[in-house]
Amino acid sequence: MKPHRIKSITEFHSLLHLPKPEHPLISVIDYAVLVAAKTDTEINTIISEHFSISVKRGLGEKMRYGQQSYDFDEGVMYFMAPGQVLQTSRTTNAAVKPSGWILLIHPDFLWNTPLSSGIKRYEFFDYSVNEALFLSEKEELILNNIIQNIKQEYHANIDSFSQNIIISQLETMLNYAERFYQRQFITRKINNHQVLDRLEKLLADYFQGDELLRQGIPSVQHVADALNVSPSYLSGLLKVLTGQSTQQHIHDKLIKKAKEKLSTTDLSVSEIAYSLGFEHPQSFSKLFKSKTQLSPLEFRQSFN
Repeated sequence: MKPHRIKSITEFHSLLHLPKPEHPLISVIDYAVLVAAKTDTEINTIISEHFSISVKRGLGEKMRYGQQSYDFDEGVMYFMAPGQVLQTSRTTNAAVKPSGWILLIHPDFLWNTPLSSGIKRYEFFDYSVNEALFLSEKEELILNNIIQNIKQEYHANIDSFSQNIIISQLETMLNYAERFYQRQFITRKINNHQVLDRLEKLLADYFQGDELLRQGIPSVQHVADALNVSPSYLSGLLKVLTGQSTQQHIHDKLIKKAKEKLSTTDLSVSEIAYSLGFEHPQSFSKLFKSKTQLSPLEFRQSFN
């Protein structure tokens, strides 16, 4: 089925048979109203050109990116940036009581504000659906209060203060979400440490075999794909658990392997660089010195 490309919030309302939005660039939709308004049972594929932030509970529907699906019967929060593809399919559980909300923000609403560029630092807009944020009741209440403030502001008469007040509320929401994600990285220890263990094994196998020679240094995307997580989620998780990003983990493995070769073989620095997947020895030497404060030759000489 051809996806629906939605260019405006008004178009989103129209597609789902909702009343016109009160503001053309921002809208809060109650999920109970949204689910009641949808009459088709087919899978809806949507590509929107706005940001969306959702808190959902008991929707009785599944959502997916590509082949990954996630059941949203529990209360969770997730984020989408413009251009992402979302698929939803309705289930038929009549006992499910849908609740929650979706906040739609057109990029034009952020224009000429610090959040226009600052929103890019919130990595969870690039997380996959199955990496959604699980909220405690207390956390959900905090977010619901913020969303009520946003609704109240744009429901009132729009004036010269309205945009700044809403932007301020939105920044508060995003900062809370960042805090809650850090909490989730810590509290879901078993799952998260399993990801860390799998990463360690993946890199150990990669560096032990001939993958470096054949494919070069593994990219963050390659590692994330192998672990079935998004690159942003993996780096966010690792930063909380270890203080390092995925790229730093890869580089640490490279340096460890380089130290081994420098101290136990007679290979030249260039030969070691090529064996570790570097196209240019200078790039290897620069990385090695940034990590160890020594050049490869200085490190080798320290063993003599």
